[in-house]
Amino acid sequence: MQNILLPVFYLPPISWFSEFLNAENEVVFEQFESFPKQTFRNRTHIYGANGRLSLIIPIVHNGNREFKDTEMSYRENWQKIHWKSIKTVYQGSPYFEYYEEKLEKLFEKKEKFLLDFNIKSIKIILDILKTEKAYSLNEEYIKNPEEVNFREKFSAKKTSEYEMAEYFQTFSDKLGFLNDLSIVDLICNKGPESMTYIKNIKKL
Repeated sequence: MQNILLPVFYLPPISWFSEFLNAENEVVFEQFESFPKQTFRNRTHIYGANGRLSLIIPIVHNGNREFKDTEMSYRENWQKIHWKSIKTVYQGSPYFEYYEEKLEKLFEKKEKFLLDFNIKSIKIILDILKTEKAYSLNEEYIKNPEEVNFREKFSAKKTSEYEMAEYFQTFSDKLGFLNDLSIVDLICNKGPESMTYIKNIKKL
């Protein structure tokens, strides 16, 4: 067993779940880091009609820098926009109709803090995957933690470090396979096979 320190993402990429659900990993979530911009902490990537589509949660800029105190902004109805985008993109996928009700619940209530919202998104996915995973939250920020540090591991800007088998995606016949999108892409297209897929992912 190894202890790993994971950032808390919004409908995380498939690679994140391969680490989170790895039976060898004891997971600690990072909540005290300074909020880094342009990461999966407030964005997720889905497969849109024109390729990779980023759904970004707007943040309240109130001087709070710790991730646990980062608030989401509701000046625009991003929840409605994000849910409409997910529904539009995946309603033609094989398994969306089975998970639609559970996924929609994520966007029904206005959470104040991004951390709470992200954890809620992870719990919904665990429910869909019919699995459980214990985790804890860290108690302070440590620059060089004892745990294996994954805080900078998953980049929203760079190519994924994880090798994944191609699977059919809604627009892949037109635009090809897009690697390591949000877990939503996997569950909508692979359904009950998603857990087996996640377990077979390898780091490059």
